[in-house]
Amino acid sequence: MRSDERYIHIPNTMKRVLVLLPTLDEAEGIAEVVPRIPKGVLQQAGWEVRILVVDGGSDDGTIEIAESLGCSTLRQYGKGKGAAMRQGFSIFLQGECDALVMLDADGTYHPEEIPRFLRGLEKSDVVVGDRLKGKMDPDAMTRVNYFGNHLLTWCAVALYGVAMNDLCSGYWAFKRPSIAMLNLNSMRFEIEAEMYTSCAMEDLKMTHIPIRYSSRLGEAKLGSVKDGWNILRKLLVRRIFKTPPQTTPGEGNLNLD
Repeated sequence: MRSDERYIHIPNTMKRVLVLLPTLDEAEGIAEVVPRIPKGVLQQAGWEVRILVVDGGSDDGTIEIAESLGCSTLRQYGKGKGAAMRQGFSIFLQGECDALVMLDADGTYHPEEIPRFLRGLEKSDVVVGDRLKGKMDPDAMTRVNYFGNHLLTWCAVALYGVAMNDLCSGYWAFKRPSIAMLNLNSMRFEIEAEMYTSCAMEDLKMTHIPIRYSSRLGEAKLGSVKDGWNILRKLLVRRIFKTPPQTTPGEGNLNLD
């Protein structure tokens, strides 16, 4: 007979969460991040975990490593993180998962924190990981990126009037209906800013939780000045045009056709 301490209660009705990982030559990161996803803890909390890697054309073995770790993989069409995220969101809506958690697969974000995001969804539509008020490891973010992130976050709040602590965070969680309400056409690193603008305009309830942020594994792909300008431009354009062009209403505007 087992003791009460060892007894693990697994709910009869399991919910499903899709963990979405965009990649481009992240063999080192994917090999470390995927095994750290706390499947056992999530199962105890009533969540069945599915992992989808959307890859932008890696040639370093990222896809092979991901598949060996039990991930579903998908070669994205179009280039850039925005294209990968939009395709991942579209696949999510075609499936039966109840929630989605997205994070970069470069080791900067800690997958052990996924349960906190899902708990946050119990009272919110969207949960955003806050690096700026969380625990940031030394050298995890350059001074230029740190200052730029603060400036862009301030601009976003000034333009949209909706609280945001870390505009460029790559760690988000969504309830299923929230994904369907997003209006997106970003192709590159401005995708998170556009996600914020869409959440703000759709009046989705967002919660911000402090997270740990670490130095990335492998080569950095974010260009400070150019990508910062593209993010600011996206904030300005979406303030004027509430629905981006070349979108399909009713599909979350996530199509890449």
